Amino acid sequence: MLRIAAMVVTAIAIAYSTVVFQTITRNRILTPSVMGLDSMYEVVQTFIYFFAGSLSVWVLNKYLNFGAAIAVMVLFALILYRFLFRADKHPIYLLLLIGMILGTLLGSFVTFLQVLIDPVDYLSLQNRLFGNFMNVKKDLLYISVAILFIAFIYGYRIMDKLDVMSLGRENAMNLGIPYDRMVMNILILSSVLIATSTALVGPITFFGLIVANLAYQYLVTYRHSILILGASLIGIVALVGGQFLVEHIFELKTTLSVIINFIGGIYFIYLLLKESRAAG
Repeated sequence: MLRIAAMVVTAIAIAYSTVVFQTITRNRILTPSVMGLDSMYEVVQTFIYFFAGSLSVWVLNKYLNFGAAIAVMVLFALILYRFLFRADKHPIYLLLLIGMILGTLLGSFVTFLQVLIDPVDYLSLQNRLFGNFMNVKKDLLYISVAILFIAFIYGYRIMDKLDVMSLGRENAMNLGIPYDRMVMNILILSSVLIATSTALVGPITFFGLIVANLAYQYLVTYRHSILILGASLIGIVALVGGQFLVEHIFELKTTLSVIINFIGGIYFIYLLLKESRAAG
């Protein structure tokens, strides 16, 4: 029951953050994870293990670890997004390129540090760097639910504004939407949600890309209330069904995040090729 609750929280958080993020970027390929947020989670955990060790209070105290991961990821996201989306004039493929370069750079840096870590600490670290629903902490799940509830209160209040913002910057401003302020608020909201889900169960890079685009494909509507609900339901079914396959078909020889990232990587390439053909 605890694992199912964690899957529901994760699916809703990632689906919501991805849909609203793609609304303000006006692109269905970009997601917070693709822009390097998951890589920053790996950096935080690797830094903790490298400088403090697996027996430090930052590892043993789940609240400190959880809070540190969320705080650093949100700070990184705000700095990154504030720079990239300033003036709203950067080509979307430049943003995608920057995000992938940052993710690769951070990943290489993490790999370098992991080579120097004590082997025992390294094994402990690996358990945190892959999405895993088998060892969800009940207390952290309650905190995640509380964060999700607070975020959704605000998200519900701006749902109509999101529908208008999907028309673009100029049209939204002409209709009375404080566009720049809303973009920053939505970036904060998206960052908090994706950081919370990642800190709870670990990184699942392409999950948001899959559920959001499937929702766009099968729910042909501009209303965010329907899109977010649809993406959340698709995400819940995918996580629950995927975990069933991991436990009963693959007999726990792999993790759910590995399967999702494999399928998501293929889907990501498909979307890139599709966008390229459409542009050409």
